Amino acid sequence: MNFPSLSSINKPSSWRGEELFAGDDWEWRFVDEELEELKILCALNKQVHEPLGSVLLKKKLSSIQYSLENGSGAVMLRGFPLDSFELEFGMGEISELFLWLASQLGTPVSQNATGDLMLNVRNEAFGKDDTRTRGPNTNRKLSFHTDRCDVIAFLCLRQAMEGGENELVSSPALYEVIREERPDLLKVLMQPFPYNRHIVDTGNALPFCEQPIFSFCDGHFAGSFLRVLIDRADAAPDCPSLTDEQREALDFLEDTAEREDLRVRFRQKPGDILFLNNWVTFHRRTAFDDWPELERRRHLLRVWLSVPNSRPLDEAFKANYGSVEAGSIRGGMPQEAT
Repeated sequence: MNFPSLSSINKPSSWRGEELFAGDDWEWRFVDEELEELKILCALNKQVHEPLGSVLLKKKLSSIQYSLENGSGAVMLRGFPLDSFELEFGMGEISELFLWLASQLGTPVSQNATGDLMLNVRNEAFGKDDTRTRGPNTNRKLSFHTDRCDVIAFLCLRQAMEGGENELVSSPALYEVIREERPDLLKVLMQPFPYNRHIVDTGNALPFCEQPIFSFCDGHFAGSFLRVLIDRADAAPDCPSLTDEQREALDFLEDTAEREDLRVRFRQKPGDILFLNNWVTFHRRTAFDDWPELERRRHLLRVWLSVPNSRPLDEAFKANYGSVEAGSIRGGMPQEAT
């Protein structure tokens, strides 16, 4: 079987394990002059649409935007002065500032049917059968997956007492391994899989969509995967059922992602900002135990972004993302009609 090889535009995002940390685009840090710009923005109480005096910040964030699309696809920006800013300005201003920082990379898109552009990632303990429950608001281990956006941004406010580590794997690297070891299953993974409508995606009129795990468009690779919605589609009476071959392919994909020489694990510290290109990285979080005090419990802020330098996508993604053209506004969840 003949499958596309990763071209030069895709190769930088095909890293294996610790190669990510050794790359020159993984770790970035705020410098003193940039922190002064952040302080000015907070002191002037400027909103997302009016960021004055931020020339250095914009330059760094522009470089990160480029690296996410053309480099490894994963960037850690360290050194956000969380403690001092919380004391001086408050958490509300920090949230606004993080949304502004993220918006320098792209356009924030809705994360639910009510149009929220920022999600609090913390254990809300809603209960298994509560319709508000989704992976980010539990403390359980999550499986490797992607989100419905081009780039995802996380700001760590507080760590868990124990656990809650991040894990990443390069989806182009997974593609290459499966291409070598099981081309029969790669053929399956490049065909459409049914995705059930998410329980919080109530603004979406479609009960399901179909899209591939791995695909290429104009030479650009794209990986997209959320097993939980595929399994829900398989179980739903109004969605297509999976074949035995599709289940085998999904199992092999997840087993391959578990290999220690392919994935990396790390723990975000308070003030760390993690950016991920969802088309070239799968991510997940380990289970965690929280502190007994509410004010100390694990808490991250999450923003979904549609970026102007994004890659073109296979036409199959149009139903779920709204657009497949490079650089277009796409992704997020449609708002519920009022």
